[in-house]
Formats: sequence, C-alpha cells, structure tokens
Amino acid sequence: MKEIVSIIMPAYNAADTIHESIMSVLEQTFTDFRLYVVNDCSTDKTKDVIMSFSDKRIVYIENNINLGVSESRNLGIKESRGKYIAFLDSDDLWKSEKLEIQYNLLLEGWDIVCSNYQTFSGSPDNILNLRISPEVISYKEMLKSNFIGNLTGIYNSDKLSKIYQNKVGHEDYVMWLELVKKAQKIYCVQESLALYRVTDKSLSSNKVRAMFWQLKIYRNVLGFSLIKSGYYFFFYILYAIHKRK
Repeated sequence: MKEIVSIIMPAYNAADTIHESIMSVLEQTFTDFRLYVVNDCSTDKTKDVIMSFSDKRIVYIENNINLGVSESRNLGIKESRGKYIAFLDSDDLWKSEKLEIQYNLLLEGWDIVCSNYQTFSGSPDNILNLRISPEVISYKEMLKSNFIGNLTGIYNSDKLSKIYQNKVGHEDYVMWLELVKKAQKIYCVQESLALYRVTDKSLSSNKVRAMFWQLKIYRNVLGFSLIKSGYYFFFYILYAIHKRK
C-alpha cells in the first residue's frame, strides 16, 4: 500500500546527527508515512546508524557515488509514492505534531503547507532565533525571499506533480518557487514546527556565495532583466537581514 506522506532525507557523513533526525520523524503523531533516507556515499558510520532502525516505514537508498544534496533528494522524490511530499535534512528536527497539523490543513484544500521554525546550535535547547513567514504566501512574495523553509514544507504532489531539484545553488528555493507558481493556496502555520541546525558550514562563511546564487536565479533561471532582478534582490537582502536578527 502507498503511504500518505513521503519524507525525503538526504544524508552525507551525518553519523553524529541523523539518529536524532530520524527519531523526530518516527515520533510524529501522524503515522502514515514512509521516510526515504538517501545515503550519498557517506564515508563515516551514517549507514550503520540508519540500519540500526528496524521501522518498516524507513526506505533506505544508497548512492554508489557522491551525487550531492539535490540529486540525492531527487532520487528520494522519484522513489516516493505518497500523495504528499515533505523534506527533512539529516541534521534538522521536527516537532512531534508537525505532520498532523499540516495534514489537517492539506485536507482543507491548501496545496502547500509550511510553518515557522527555530534555529539552534549544538543542543535543540540552544535556540538562536525564530524564522517567521507570512501566513498566506504568494508567488510575488516568494520572489523576494524564500518563505518556505525546506524542512517545514509539504506539498500535494497529486495536484502539483513531482518537482525535481536542479543543481543551481538554493536548489530547494527554486523548487518551491516552481511549486508556489503552480499552486493556488499556500499556508504557513504560525508556530514553530521544526528546528534548523546552524553549523559553521551553514553560517555565513557562504553569505557572498548565497547572494551570487540568488542573482543567478533571477537572471539565469527566471530570466529577469537587470532592473527587475535588482528590485527583487533589494528585498532579498532586506529579508535576509531581518531573518538573522
């Protein structure tokens, strides 16, 4: 039988964090799901940690070579069978009621549901800040900033079809942009339902690169003019500063 919700989790050298991430899925109050864990040719004990779970809802996929996060997510999306598709990386966490709250909203007719989320460092108790998005999200607003944290988003693949990620930098943002453009109803739960782990790698050692990626999306992916790209990039910078307060 098909699951109702398919959850995609890419993993690369995540032995230190993936157990906690998987547990946050298995402890969901909504239980009709499969978790597709894609081991991207890890060189540590990531596979051992994954295989230590005996839950039949975990689907293990292993890459023969390192493909990167976007291609690994795509493999999980391709294998998934659920009506609804959600994402969680191997170092982030969900709160136990996350799927149940969102599933009920999807049943009400929303095409995409996301939520606010918290960032943390080290221990989940060490909260850094709260990332807040508008309650109802439009495509025009999404062009200004990614208001759908990838770890919070879930979408109706029967309505919107499966959307795969391109390796362009901010690949999750480009995917959500495409989904939001197709969707009619996008809702953001105004409470934190997930926890995003901040590490040295995810911090702003990559700020300049992230800005470059954003400009490339406006110019090369969306085909915007210089003036239109500059307009949206201005808002992107404003929201980026606001998010990190």
